Amino acid sequence: MYLTDAMRDASALLLSGDAALWQIVWVSLKTSIAGLVLAAPLALLAGYLIAARDFSGRRVVVWLTQAALSVPTVLIGLLLYLMLSRRGLLGGLHWLFSQPGLVAGQALITLPLLAALTLSAVQACDPRLAETAITLGASGWRVMLTVLHEARFGVMAAIINGFGRAISEVGCAMMVGGNIAGETRTITTAIALETSKGEFAQGIALGIVLIVIALIINAALMLVQGDPRAARAIA
Repeated sequence: MYLTDAMRDASALLLSGDAALWQIVWVSLKTSIAGLVLAAPLALLAGYLIAARDFSGRRVVVWLTQAALSVPTVLIGLLLYLMLSRRGLLGGLHWLFSQPGLVAGQALITLPLLAALTLSAVQACDPRLAETAITLGASGWRVMLTVLHEARFGVMAAIINGFGRAISEVGCAMMVGGNIAGETRTITTAIALETSKGEFAQGIALGIVLIVIALIINAALMLVQGDPRAARAIA
């Protein structure tokens, strides 16, 4: 019965257009997208170079890139907290418990995922594509763009998954952002806060929003990937 009441109150919050609730959603969307935009160029470049270049220690770099996916986000938050604290290397930026610091955390969280998935997508491409482009006189940047275009479905899947990881993360956002209302309170940190206070209505409402976002992200991923059977038929 208590769950039914909480669900009813959550639905009322969503339908009433509660300003505090939708501000939390807006902060989450804004910081997650900003972090993704910040991380994507570097991650795509790193993923491509690791996959396409042959250099000493390459297997170790690939191993470290893949291993970075397993690093807990709370550990990333701890390291970033120490760097942004008053005595940290980046303390002069005054980003701790602010949106820029939260964006930096989201970027660091999504970077290894984007790099690893881009690496896999580029490795799956036919190596003759790059060789042909080089033979035709393409520059290094042109070759990279050609290969990334060929791997575009994998790259787009990486970007979509990166956004999903950023918006659903809680550990780093809590440590670096501080869960400040109207500034750094995201969907996940607000859910944690409301649950700890025993106020489940807003937590459930935000959980519903997060589920809807997850469904939209996965629908976008399915559209990007297309129909595998149709692709095989064309091939």
